[in-house]
Parts: sequence; structure tokens; C-alpha cells
Amino acid sequence: MYCSSPRALRTRVVGLSLLAVLALTVHGGPARAASGPAPYLDPRLSVEDRVDDLLDRMSLADKLGQMTQPERRYVTPEEVTRYRIGSVLSSGGSSPSPNTPRSWADMTDGLQRAALAAPLRVPMMYGVDAVHGHNNVAGATIFPHDIGLGAARDPALVRRIGAATAEEMTGTGADWDFAPCVCVVRDDRWGRTYESFGEVPELPAMMTTLVEGLQGDRLGGPASVLATAKHYLGDGGTEGGDDRGDTRISEKELRAVHLPPFREAVKRGVGSVMVSYSSWNGLKMHRNKYLISDVLKRELGFTGFVVSDYNGIDEIDGKRGFTKEEVAAAVNAGIDMVMVPAEWRRFIDHLRDAVKDGAVPMSRVDDANRRILTKKFELGLFERPLADRSYLRTVGSAAHRALARRAVARSQVLLKNAGGVLPLDDDDKVFVAGRSADDIGMQSGGWTITWQGAPGPVTKGTTILQGIRRAADPSATVAYSRDGTGIDRSYDAAIAVVGEKPYAEYHGDLTGGMGLDDADLKTIDRLRASGVPVVVVLVSGRPLDIAAQLPKWSALVEAWLPGSEGAGVADVLYGAAAPTGRLPVTWMRAASQQPINRGDGKKPLFPFGYGLTYE
Repeated sequence: MYCSSPRALRTRVVGLSLLAVLALTVHGGPARAASGPAPYLDPRLSVEDRVDDLLDRMSLADKLGQMTQPERRYVTPEEVTRYRIGSVLSSGGSSPSPNTPRSWADMTDGLQRAALAAPLRVPMMYGVDAVHGHNNVAGATIFPHDIGLGAARDPALVRRIGAATAEEMTGTGADWDFAPCVCVVRDDRWGRTYESFGEVPELPAMMTTLVEGLQGDRLGGPASVLATAKHYLGDGGTEGGDDRGDTRISEKELRAVHLPPFREAVKRGVGSVMVSYSSWNGLKMHRNKYLISDVLKRELGFTGFVVSDYNGIDEIDGKRGFTKEEVAAAVNAGIDMVMVPAEWRRFIDHLRDAVKDGAVPMSRVDDANRRILTKKFELGLFERPLADRSYLRTVGSAAHRALARRAVARSQVLLKNAGGVLPLDDDDKVFVAGRSADDIGMQSGGWTITWQGAPGPVTKGTTILQGIRRAADPSATVAYSRDGTGIDRSYDAAIAVVGEKPYAEYHGDLTGGMGLDDADLKTIDRLRASGVPVVVVLVSGRPLDIAAQLPKWSALVEAWLPGSEGAGVADVLYGAAAPTGRLPVTWMRAASQQPINRGDGKKPLFPFGYGLTYE
């Protein structure tokens, strides 16, 4: 690819003026400019030639900086300049104040200008976990989490979601997305179950269209951001669903179940791959040279760069605080950029020492830099390094929210519909209850504004209750009580919107029961006591243990974690959209069946692929 490819709507004047400044400042200032800009600044040359030229000019300090990724809270603009920092990230919930799209653009531009103030003026990348929309930004469109998109089984829709996310990111200056998660979830007790598209490799592989949506037809095109396939490899198969645990399976099974989505992501040109915290048969992935260098880079032909997970190198030896030996092990295994949020100076010191004493070959450092710089050139960052604020208008736009609403409707899975209680008529008298009915935070789940997510009005959107009220005829009665009190026999139907509280990754691991909590069960019981047909809408990141209660419910809809556009749930409840979602995971009869997956001989409550419709 060539970084001369146009990036539509980017401010060309900014790029040209920066190029002119670069010509005056690289290695000797005005004297250098007399013979023209350095070759690496010439967008007419091939990316390979530009990388070669830039590498020849880089000191060891320049190269170490490119391999270092601090968290925004632990690095200053002055340090970005002095240490030649190659990338900065926002961890979950790490946002500027106030948390607005424009504040994000100001923040990323400030850090980018600091990167450009270094002698070689190599632009940085800014990374975010935009895992279901640009979800750290207040007011951004929040799409359904991956498990819901797996239920929708619509790769083209997922591609459009990726493109919409990239537009919202581009306006704020974030050009690197730590998504998609292409893990294959094999145990629903895992706290990242909802980050997976499903339990069979075909589903995550199919949904790698998100890569194309994020990156566009080519890197450097309109609103193109770098995508990341994660977490490499086998994190969805750990024993007991233990996040950061051990995947104890044969290489044959690892290749058959967990590798195919990464192979497909590489085919689609994914720019980066993130390594998993987990282990494979006792060996931490962050030091697994065979899987990173031999399988991913050589066998699969991955030409992008590999990034560690957040403080991932700190867990190689199981002791607190990373050592020079851990740094060397990770880099020699094939990790090109290291996410070291706070202790990044110590990382640079350790890596410098490891290079100088021969523990890390200079050729490995050069290879890492070549991979990183190639993506920066392909993204067009040398010509257009700053936020393209023309895209700020897309953040939370009506078009993106309409796309999210369609995705929500497509992801709904109708699991029971006794007596055809659904779809509701728009003139039905309906009673709505449940703590997830009128709560954007509950329906969006983790990785929403904050890392773990939180109940409440955390961002803009439409709650499921609001969607129901809009779907009903203006003359129809739609009553609401959070705990179900106040219902009587006069209602045509009751809707209980219940499920899980927000969580993310290992905080969401379950080691005990997987059922609804007492508050939700009591709410449903109050509705049932009225004698009115009860429709249960589950807002959850995974199947829940509801087999004992299911016979008492008239209908059951799995809504997953729909995000900011709850009207999509109402569209299915009222028949504006037919339920077409199918289970991306096997639904257990009891938590004791976990792990349960297609073809393992266990009898589920609902099999993989199950889903009713109204026809």
C-alpha cells in the first residue's frame, strides 16, 4: 500500500504544512531543506522505501520509543517528545475532562503535536478499546456487544458498524482500535463471553468483516483506523472460564477451534494483533515465540505488528513488577509494541539494557519498528496526523443510531412464545418492570464510558422502556414500576426486563451460580401473581440459568447487551421487526453443565443456532 492514497475529508492543508515543517527540521534544519525533504517524507515513494530511509536515520532511543505505549494518565506531552513515544492509549474509562468528542480531539491533537516535536517528527498512534462503538466517549453510538452481533449473523451489518465506529473515532483523533475480539468462547462462565461472537470458530471468523469496516477498503482511506484482532490465542478456552487462565488443550484443538478467526482476520488485512493474558498448557502467551513468531507471523503471513495486552508482560513470571528478563522474553517472542501504562520508563530502560547486552538482538528491534512504521505510513499519519474534526458531527449521529437500532433488532433471539403472546399489538395495555427496563447503563453493559460499565444514565440513548412507549399507540397505556408493584389483571401483558449488572473481563468471571438474582426473580413473581401473561426480556452478556423458571413465563426474549438504542428491542416486541436472531452459544440446562458447546453430547435447554420467529 502507498500512503499517497487520499484520505477523504482530511485537511490537506494541515498535511502539506506539516510536510513543509518536516523538511526544515529533520537532521539539520534549513541546510537539509536545501536539497529537498528526506525521502521518508515523500508520499510519492513506496512505503517500503520510506520505512527503509526512516529506519536508517533512527537512533536506538527513537526505536525503543516506537515500541512503547503508555496510558494517557501516566505520560505528559513533554515526555512524549523526549522519549519518542510511538503510541498512547486510553484504557477503559480513561477520558479527558469534560468527556466530549471535541475534548478528545483536543487531547489527541495535543499529544500528536508533542510527538511531532521530536527530531524525526514521527507521528504517534492513539489506541482505544472501541469494542462496541467508540464507547469511551460520552454521546457516542453504543452498538450491541459482539455476542448479540453473533446472534444476528450478518457480516455486512458488522462491516457497517465497523465503518461507523471508525468515523466516530476519526473525529476524535483516535486512529487505532483494539477490536475486534475474535475469541471463541467455550465456557460461558468467562467474564468476556459477551466480547465473543460465538462458540464455534465459524462465527468469529465470519465477523472479521469488522476489520474491513474499521480499516476501510485500504488503510489511509476515508475514516480509516487500524484494527486489532484479539486476544491471541485461545483465551476463550481456559479451564473453568478463568480469565487470564490456562487453555489446556492439544495443538490440534487449538488450531481447529481458536486459530481460524485469526487466520481470517489476517486474510482481511488486519493491522495489529493483541496477545492474550492467558496461557496455553502452562506457557504464558506473552512469551510464546512459537505461536507468535512461527505460527502468526510466518505460517499465517501476518505482516502487521503485535501488541501486548495492558501490563501483559508483568504476568509472565507470575510475580508483581516486570523484569528485564520478562521484557526480553516478550520482545523475543515477537511482541512489537508493549502496552506499559505507568512503568513505561522502566520498560525502555530494561529493553535498552537487553539490547546492549545482547539479550534482545538489534534485528528484532528493527523488525518491530519496521512493522509499526509501515502501518503509520499506510494510515497516512505522516501527511495527516491530526484529528479530522469534520467527522465530529458523526459522533452519536442519527444515521449511526439508526444503524445501531437495526443491529439491536437483528440480534434479538426469541426463545419461547407460548400462545403467541408476541408480537404485542400497539394498542395493548402493557405493564413494564425490571431494573434493566429504563437504564442505559444496564442495557449497555461493560466497556461503556467506564471500564466495568455502571447502571444509570451514563450516556445518551433510548432505554428499552422508552422504545416500548414509542412503539405503542399514543392512546395505549404503558405503565412502569421498577420492582413490579402496582400491576393488576387489567393489563394485556407484562414485560419484565431483567438480567446482569454491568461487568468487564475477569471481574465478570462466574464461579458459582449463573441465575437471575433475587431482586429480578421477585419482580417477575409480582408480575406473574397478577395472572397477566409475562414476557421476560433478558439483558445479559451470556446465557443465564433459567430452566427452572422458564415454564412459568409466557415468552422469553434474549436481548443480550443491546447498547444505547433500546428501541430495537421494542421493534421486535411489537412486530415492527421479526425476530431473526439465533443463538451463537449453547444454552445450558444448569450451570453445572458448563462448559457446554455444540456437539459435546450434553443435552442443552436450547441448542446452538436456536431461535423462533413470528411466521
